[in-house]
Amino acid sequence: MTTDPVLSKNDLAILHALARRKMELARHPDNLERKSEWLRHGNGKPGRPMVLAEHGGIRDARQPVSDAVLQCENPWARGIERGFHHEFYLFDTLKDDHVIEPWLQTNWHISATDYGVQTVHHHAENFAGMGARNWDPAIRDLDADFGKLRPRTFSVNREATAHEKARLEAVFGDILPVRLRGSFWWTFGLTIVAIDLIGLENLMLAMYDNPPGLHRLMAFLRDDHLAFARWAEREGLLTFNNENDYIGSGSMGYCNELPQPDHVPGTPARMKDLWLLLESQETVGVGPEQFEEFIFPYQLSLAREFGRVYYGCCEPVHTRWHVVKRLPNLARVSVSPWADEAFLAAEFANDYVFSRKPNPSLISTVRFDEEALRAELRRTLTTARGCRVEVIMKDVHTLNNEPERLPRWVQLAREAIAETR
Repeated sequence: MTTDPVLSKNDLAILHALARRKMELARHPDNLERKSEWLRHGNGKPGRPMVLAEHGGIRDARQPVSDAVLQCENPWARGIERGFHHEFYLFDTLKDDHVIEPWLQTNWHISATDYGVQTVHHHAENFAGMGARNWDPAIRDLDADFGKLRPRTFSVNREATAHEKARLEAVFGDILPVRLRGSFWWTFGLTIVAIDLIGLENLMLAMYDNPPGLHRLMAFLRDDHLAFARWAEREGLLTFNNENDYIGSGSMGYCNELPQPDHVPGTPARMKDLWLLLESQETVGVGPEQFEEFIFPYQLSLAREFGRVYYGCCEPVHTRWHVVKRLPNLARVSVSPWADEAFLAAEFANDYVFSRKPNPSLISTVRFDEEALRAELRRTLTTARGCRVEVIMKDVHTLNNEPERLPRWVQLAREAIAETR
């Protein structure tokens, strides 16, 4: 292991000042109120709608948080400094319901192999992780090529993990505690991996042309994802996601129902102590019958292993709600811009969180139309009155170089909540 460069006194002073401010904000009454409201929201009690706005995907030249504010010289220190400034932006400028907790966290260093095949992706030179792309599927014939697939294997670098944690503690230990916490996946929805392996059109066509082949692929992916989670559980690598943790497609994990009552304090988390996201955005073009036959059974197997389930992302869940609602431990459901809000509000009542995602195009166009945004917010809040509501502005990739739009949207959301309660 290489020796870490010693941080300069100036870099240390900058990081310590930022850490102290983080501790101050964590104790601020506004921050504590947000945390209390999230716990109420997650525990099934009625209260005010929660408001979140995401800024990490914005690709404008004028960013909500500019690197121009960074002062540290050491690259490692600058990365941590950047994280502090993004948190402070949430509290000082955005003023939504993001919470600042009085700790730093780092995660286990793990790695996974591929499936034994390589998919070739094509995209524009300025892709930067966003935009249109196409790909050459690695599996073109589900029968002839299936044998090429290999289950993934997993490994953890405990030495590197301990080294990073110790390094953080050496810098911040007397100001901020450091915790091992974080997830190793975003979704267990399965279809995002399936289309990467066989292609989107092939996934849909296989439902008619080769049902047994598609079932075999979905069973393979289900077993592989379960193997990953069970390996992490056996290795003691799972950590809780029931606090200020990103869960589902944009929500926060605060709730008192996790971990399970039989969990022994001080021991690692188990699968049944965790939130899990399931979704199938890629099958928006197929009917509920095909979803129920080819996708849902494999998601059902995964849901049974976890403590709480958040379902959905961009797909309009109302068309398959009669299937999705059979998932055990279902607690929150995404209500995308294309969903039937009235239908889902009537179905959810107070049983499931109404996790609304407004249309991000309204905040991204050349003209910032506040009245259109107000109307959309009022419609949602009126329609879902009686539900536990969270409104999450996500998938924002441009603000037309006007970063002030995002905090203004949060203010509009607060005003709409006050008007419709």
